[in-house]
Amino acid sequence: MRIVIQRVSQASVRVGDMIKSSIETGLLVLLGIEDADGKEDIDYLVKKIAGLRLFDDENGVMNRSVIDIDGEILCVSQFTLHASTKKGNRPSYIRASKGEIAEPLYNEFVNILSDATGKQVKTGKFGAMMKVELLNDGPVTIIMDSKQKE
Repeated sequence: MRIVIQRVSQASVRVGDMIKSSIETGLLVLLGIEDADGKEDIDYLVKKIAGLRLFDDENGVMNRSVIDIDGEILCVSQFTLHASTKKGNRPSYIRASKGEIAEPLYNEFVNILSDATGKQVKTGKFGAMMKVELLNDGPVTIIMDSKQKE
């Protein structure tokens, strides 16, 4: 699993003309899934997301987690995170899981992250064409891959 985490002042996801979900202060998590991913990858990334100290404390130091600030999380599936650009100019998405594998893992990821943070994680619509808007705070952007733990 590969994720991009962005600290945001606000974020939303639109499907068609309708806002599907929106959050205020918190994290926007873009999630890419490949066939080799499973529960171990979910558990690793959820623990990291819940504990990452990306928010300022009273001294202006990034020392607080999304849980500490009672922030919100918006998680959007994004298969393009597994794009390969090694050959040519058109990215290959061969490593990205197809929907029948990725969607159940995405839903499990969202549910486990909700449990870990004690707050419902908001979502986009899996497999849909979405418009994601965000106001990146900082900017703070973190990239993680569960296959690169060490």
